[in-house]
Amino acid sequence: MIQDGMTQDGAKRAAGEAAALLVEDGMRVGLGTGSTMRHVVAALGRRGVRIVGVPTSVETEAQARGLGIALDEPNATPIDLAIDGADEVELGTLRLIKGLGGALLREKIVAQTSRRFVIVADATKKVAHLGERAPLPVEVVRYGHAATAARIAAIGGAPRLRLGRDGAPFVTDGGNHVFDCAGFAPILDPFTLERTLHTIAGVVETGLFLMRVEQVLIATEGGTIEILR
Repeated sequence: MIQDGMTQDGAKRAAGEAAALLVEDGMRVGLGTGSTMRHVVAALGRRGVRIVGVPTSVETEAQARGLGIALDEPNATPIDLAIDGADEVELGTLRLIKGLGGALLREKIVAQTSRRFVIVADATKKVAHLGERAPLPVEVVRYGHAATAARIAAIGGAPRLRLGRDGAPFVTDGGNHVFDCAGFAPILDPFTLERTLHTIAGVVETGLFLMRVEQVLIATEGGTIEILR
């Protein structure tokens, strides 16, 4: 819990500003999605560093463009540094669950294209095992999504179709639906689960981020930054 007068948003701002200091002029920078990333992008705008941003969502793209940050899509040119938030960070391994904001596909494309991958979060995101607090998002194509859900349910996922604020099924920037799967918790063998989910026709991507994370910047209760490596 964030204490000592620091709100959760204040903690996210502190972590975001610390992450922005890792960015140098001339870098190609992956810009993730979510509430903490809004603070990162805002801090980059204030610093005025000359970078090319590679946004992972329409939301981040609009914010960065409004701040005058040059933008590009992922391509054959490696990204020097990707910064993103996380919904869960597993202590010890730094494996992640991401995707509660709905941008997991684009976030994973950018992360895998990057030389360095850094996470910013507040202390509430730390867990002993993945799945403790957040369901696992699984992005699926809209065609036949009920059939896809049935196959996810058959392996224990307990999938629940994510709805938007209007009550209609949520649609990602890629035009897909998302099932939030709480039934896999605790996720003790994420690599096997990742492979199993990708054998299901209709599954586009999962919120399991198992690639190497350079560091996680976490705002502590007192407002200082804890660095997990």
